[in-house]
Amino acid sequence: MSELLSLPHLARRLSLTRKWLKAEAHAGRLPCLNAGGRYVFDLEAVQEALAKRAAQDSKGVNHAE
Repeated sequence: MSELLSLPHLARRLSLTRKWLKAEAHAGRLPCLNAGGRYVFDLEAVQEALAKRAAQDSKGVNHAE
């Protein structure tokens, strides 16, 4: 079973800032659940999404478009 994490816990696990993760989740670029105004993240799903983005970035895909 996948591990569900709060925003602060995810930030610590991935060594990323809460601010960046929250902005990415709010923009729909990271998979998450919004439970009562708080984000909850599936660690495996987030890791897969970030790996996919990294692979696309290495191919020169622009996410700002």
